[in-house]
Amino acid sequence: MKYLSLIFFMSLLPQYAGKSLSGDGSHPKTFEDIKNEIAGYSDIAKAIIDLAVHGKAQNRSYERLAVFTDTVGPRLSGSKNLDAAIKYMFSALQKDGLENVHLEPVKVPHWERGEELAMMLEPRNHSIAILGLGSSVATPPEGITAEVIVVASFDELHRRAQEAKGKIVVYNQPFVSYGETVRYRSQGAVEAAKVGAVASLIRSIASFSIDSPHTGWQNYQSGIPRIPTACISVEDAEMMSRMSLRGTKIVVYLKMGARTYPDSPSFNTVAEIVGNKYPEQIVLVSGHLDSWDVGQGAMDDGGGAFISWEALSLIKDLGLRPKRTLRMVLWTGEEQGGVGAEQYYQLHKENISNFDIVMESDEGTFKPSGLAFTGNAKARDIIKEIMALLLPINITDVFDNADGTDIDYWMRDGVPGASLRDDLSKYFWFHHSQGDTMTVQDPNQMNLCAAVWTVVSYVIADMEEMLPSSNHIWCSENLKGERPAPGVRRGLRCQRMWRSKTPSEQTWEESVRLKRSIKQIINFLRLRRIRVKCSNKGQQGLKQNYIFHLSFYSKPQGNNLRLHIL
Repeated sequence: MKYLSLIFFMSLLPQYAGKSLSGDGSHPKTFEDIKNEIAGYSDIAKAIIDLAVHGKAQNRSYERLAVFTDTVGPRLSGSKNLDAAIKYMFSALQKDGLENVHLEPVKVPHWERGEELAMMLEPRNHSIAILGLGSSVATPPEGITAEVIVVASFDELHRRAQEAKGKIVVYNQPFVSYGETVRYRSQGAVEAAKVGAVASLIRSIASFSIDSPHTGWQNYQSGIPRIPTACISVEDAEMMSRMSLRGTKIVVYLKMGARTYPDSPSFNTVAEIVGNKYPEQIVLVSGHLDSWDVGQGAMDDGGGAFISWEALSLIKDLGLRPKRTLRMVLWTGEEQGGVGAEQYYQLHKENISNFDIVMESDEGTFKPSGLAFTGNAKARDIIKEIMALLLPINITDVFDNADGTDIDYWMRDGVPGASLRDDLSKYFWFHHSQGDTMTVQDPNQMNLCAAVWTVVSYVIADMEEMLPSSNHIWCSENLKGERPAPGVRRGLRCQRMWRSKTPSEQTWEESVRLKRSIKQIINFLRLRRIRVKCSNKGQQGLKQNYIFHLSFYSKPQGNNLRLHIL
């Protein structure tokens, strides 16, 4: 972390002479101090684990989720089912006795798949299982009948572009990893349309299949014709690939009744345990409440949403109240690209300096192995110490790179982020398919996930200091017109010297009046996530001169730093 060093000459009372000061008037905390503070939470961590895994709360998150999914079912963005789910959760959170339960309005996409049918007509009649992809257009009312071209990659499609015109492109790409292979789902229709295809059918993005198509969102591109697109099962994609390689002509009939409507009103669902010392500072735990319109959405992301609820319930049941506010957000519109979360970010980003950490569980709640974390080295060291509290259940690992569509907005701005790391070996068997039901869930594994989620979020919320963040301040006079590329963080160094009687003309997003007290200044700055080191530079006449080294962990609006010390 690079420091933005500001030198203030302050008139101070004699009792401050020769002392190194921190926000509470004591010496700044060393990492050893922090380790000892975290170790002091051992008994609380054991109590949380005992309640979640062995006590009266055992299996509670599983049972709550089962009732919810059996009652509401799948929850597609813009659907009546999602509306019912939000109302259900709003009522349930209130009955649970949580604080500040409320709904924050957003707009979300509204797409419906309608009637879907695919039939292979040549070389034989065969019903093809399909699931239309989100935002797909419909076929003409009479459907499309066309010959098929099967390709294994975009490169092959481009090499055979002349053959593809007027045909249905079938992609039989191998599953490498979700991150690498999902581009065929998201871009397949666009690439097929570029070479004149009339529709695209994409092998499901799945590591295992029992003739089960998997849906998901896809994107059209401006200026490129919009063609119908759907996913088919691994088995049907491989069968048509074998036929094609033998030189067999394949003809398919496709009919889709998909429709896109204007964006619909929806809500992010919020509940809290309000902090008892720094209530304005936030530790955020989350999962998304929406799902696809197949299965029950129990795994994606019912499990993540309900262990986030369970974290607040466990803390409440133990009579705990952390120093900071523990906030749960159940996102809406995640499956369409984090639509609800982006609007939440836009609404709350002006208070980004008060967000201690953002956590999201959206990769299943199978047997947990640890926590994935995004943040600087100092914050990671603190997280490792916190995870050591979970040794009684042998879940202590810290992995790189937290993953979560809904928390990416905050992590890109330098707020530390965390996601649950669990056994993903079967996750893509069920992902976005009819198989995503409560049968996938295991109550014992959800108990462990809830214990991890609760211990980590509570300890971070209750520690005296916030986690070090990764944001750096931008100084307009040093940038020389340049801004970092999106997602790139650049630390800059600048120095200014002012006297205490002269207000700074450097700008920050708020102006404040402070008495001439070093302790008040430090407390004020620390509250705004500006880490402070202060040392005495000696006496000049009746004044003590101090140098303040300030590390800024939040990006102000615009380019400038505004700080008025009067």
